[in-house]
Amino acid sequence: MTFDPEEPHNALPLLPPPVELETKAVLKRCVAANKALAELKGTGDLIPNQSVLINVIPLQEAKLSSEIENIVTTQDALFTAALDESRATDLATKEVLRYRTALRRGFETIQAQPLRLHLMEDLCSVLRDEKVSFRGDEEIMIGNPVTKAITYTPPLGPDVIQAKLRNLEDFLLSTEGDLDPLVRMAVAHYQFEAIHPFTDGNGRTGRILNILFLIHAGLLRIPVLYLSRHLIQHKAEYYRLLRGVTERGEWEPWILFLLTGVEETATWTTGRILAVRDLFDETLALCRAKLPSKVYSKELVELIFAQPYSKISFLVEAGIAQRQTASEYLQALEGLGILKGEKRGREVLYRHPALVKVLTA
Repeated sequence: MTFDPEEPHNALPLLPPPVELETKAVLKRCVAANKALAELKGTGDLIPNQSVLINVIPLQEAKLSSEIENIVTTQDALFTAALDESRATDLATKEVLRYRTALRRGFETIQAQPLRLHLMEDLCSVLRDEKVSFRGDEEIMIGNPVTKAITYTPPLGPDVIQAKLRNLEDFLLSTEGDLDPLVRMAVAHYQFEAIHPFTDGNGRTGRILNILFLIHAGLLRIPVLYLSRHLIQHKAEYYRLLRGVTERGEWEPWILFLLTGVEETATWTTGRILAVRDLFDETLALCRAKLPSKVYSKELVELIFAQPYSKISFLVEAGIAQRQTASEYLQALEGLGILKGEKRGREVLYRHPALVKVLTA
């Protein structure tokens, strides 16, 4: 059947596709990507306080994943709003923070249960800040917003969409066929985007599912892969290769693209984690040597690494000190050049410039 971009793609094949997926080139790339992921997984254990990774790196993933959908915020607005999400004002920052919330929600969910369809709906609901369900009769057309040319029309009809989603779920959870998990992830990501099960939020939901699947498959322990960094750098190629699978069944280029992304971003993220660890050790040594014993504690240093910005209430809530003393502790850290206080309204926020630089380099 000839593919027609203006007709609902109800003929979208079920998984697994009837082609050789693990070609020689794909298997070779799988080895490199799996090695990079194993290094990332091991490197995460070098950080004594895992909240440093769970709080901070997913925030950068959230920022870039949202930028793919043209949802753009600044690092300052994002880090400031992360101190108290209820005080976020601009829409873009709120949406990025919801991405991080959805990623956390998914991570917590798959600790207790498999990666099921209802989780996909839950993730998209968090992203959109409203209860959402899979599409039924709502027709969606994807195309060029400038030329108005239609490039793809996803499947239409509740029975068709549900059947394809159940097949996707079975494929994700299947242990048959001995398919490399990274190949399975690449195929499933294409299929999710091709089904396009929601009226909005498909791209971000699909990218969260990638990370959750890697945890489900045991390739990661915590959601720290910064995969959207690769996708935003190669955005045009990402969409071109998705179309190549749809229009011509070109699976190998698409799978190789995503495997390359996993390898490169795993290596990059490992470098960021090592840089955070080295900065933590240097800061710990400096504080131990320069701060009075009544001020210095490892808990205090760990707290200022949990997020790039800190404030007095963080120390109070952590049980490190009462308000006046907490203020003195943060001022002492500022005196060492570790933090930089900035007046924001009625309170002072303490930025951690070295940590910000490491995370955004």
